[in-house]
Amino acid sequence: MTPEQTSLIERIRALIAEEPVVREVSMFGGRAVMVNEKMIVSAGKTGDLLAHIDPDRHDELLKRPEAAQAEMGTGRDMGPGWINVSAESVRDDEQLAFWVETALDFNRTVTGQHN
Repeated sequence: MTPEQTSLIERIRALIAEEPVVREVSMFGGRAVMVNEKMIVSAGKTGDLLAHIDPDRHDELLKRPEAAQAEMGTGRDMGPGWINVSAESVRDDEQLAFWVETALDFNRTVTGQHN
């Protein structure tokens, strides 16, 4: 992992320390964090964040200045529910916490698990 990924993963781990079933895997060119066997976020090599969020909130969240439509390669949108968050914005602890919690909310809805 890059230094940026390592730092971001450590901060994400601290935010989800109370979650019961967590593991990390290499996926989407980053280090994905899985909760209850579903990806919530992935730390990119440059310190950016891929967030798996509720597709119903996609358009609303995409309006945020730090958010962009996630792509699987240039010009190939990952679709609703996948947002890339700038590395610059997630250096801020509150911004990172917002995106991790938003992804966790969707994860809990999908898995039916509540901490």
